Amino acid sequence: MCELLGMNSNTPTDIVFSFSGFATRATEHADGFGIAFFEGRGVRLFVDHQAAVSSPVAELVKHYPIKSLNTIAHIRKATQGQVSLENCHPFVRELWGRYWVFAHNGNLVDFHPKLHATFKPVGDTDSERAFCWLMQELAKSHASMPSVTELNHTLGELVPQVARHGTFNFMLSQGEALWVHCSTHLHYLLRQHPFGHARLQDQDMEVNFAEHTQAGDRVALVATQPLTLNEDWVAMHKGQLLAFVGGQPVDSSS
Repeated sequence: MCELLGMNSNTPTDIVFSFSGFATRATEHADGFGIAFFEGRGVRLFVDHQAAVSSPVAELVKHYPIKSLNTIAHIRKATQGQVSLENCHPFVRELWGRYWVFAHNGNLVDFHPKLHATFKPVGDTDSERAFCWLMQELAKSHASMPSVTELNHTLGELVPQVARHGTFNFMLSQGEALWVHCSTHLHYLLRQHPFGHARLQDQDMEVNFAEHTQAGDRVALVATQPLTLNEDWVAMHKGQLLAFVGGQPVDSSS
């Protein structure tokens, strides 16, 4: 299946180091990639149906230090839907005057919900159907943008309805928070003062974050599998839903 990478921080931060290691894994997940960066109310979205290890678009991202509070990346190993640009994650939709970004790792069986005109899939993946359904149900539940706490509660009710159809590891953000749900494998890491060295697991690359950060900075990274060798990654448990705000996790499990 696919792999996910997300970042949430309290100060605009680039993800070049982590994405470089993450993209190396696209030799096994070669059916496309994508990455979305929130910048204020806007989103920079880069997708390609080529593998991240060989895509010129991915090469651009590796050398383009875009700073963001919330970033979501995905490398695809297709289970449903053809290998094509419209089936590349992350997917983006608008709700309550804000962009929402979503990426999924897993396989949903017999998931064909009724979708209204506002939220319709462009491609033919179970992932995009699930995203559209979540957006539709959130719109039904709230007339305007709710607080993160209210969204935690609503997602806690909605997510199990999708997860019962199969594997539903996902990341979701509206630019303020990063929601992460674990069905099988997801790990998170908190970087804060005192910052130290980090060494990638998938390639010979190391960075000293103390040289690039300030004492008050906080960064949360979430990945399908740990990206670094010498940091304390925490394994999420099955069914756990977390919201990350300002580089810190808030447990949202029902």
